[in-house]
Parts: sequence; C-alpha cells; structure tokens
Amino acid sequence: MARSSPYPLELRRRAVRMVAEVRPDYDTEWTAMKAVAQKLGVGTTETLRKWVRQDEIDAGARPGRRRRNPRRSRP
Repeated sequence: MARSSPYPLELRRRAVRMVAEVRPDYDTEWTAMKAVAQKLGVGTTETLRKWVRQDEIDAGARPGRRRRNPRRSRP
C-alpha cells in the first residue's frame, strides 16, 4: 500500500500547475521546478519532478503507468 503524502492534494496540484505556468520564464524545466518547490516549501525538487511526471502520464502526454483514479489521487 502506498504511503500517504505529507503534502495536501491541493498543494500538489497547485505546484504542478505553477511549473507549467512559469516554465517559459526559466532556461530549463528543472530550474522552474526548483523555483516552485522553494516557493511552496516542497522538500526537494525531485519530489515536485515526480508529481509533474505523473501528471503528464495521467494526461496521456508521457508513456507510463497511470493511476487508477487520477482525479482523487496525487497529481
């Protein structure tokens, strides 16, 4: 069974949206993720990167295993 996240679902969703919104302002996606992670107090940039990648998988934009119910799960 998956471990629950210390981050609320709405914070995770907001962080993923923010990365998409600010990406054009940065040279790389990683620097955009790093800035958003710091701004929102996410422990590491890697945590946010995983949320973004899973969101891309769930949206069908990236190959991988989708969550069963992406609307009710983590972003």
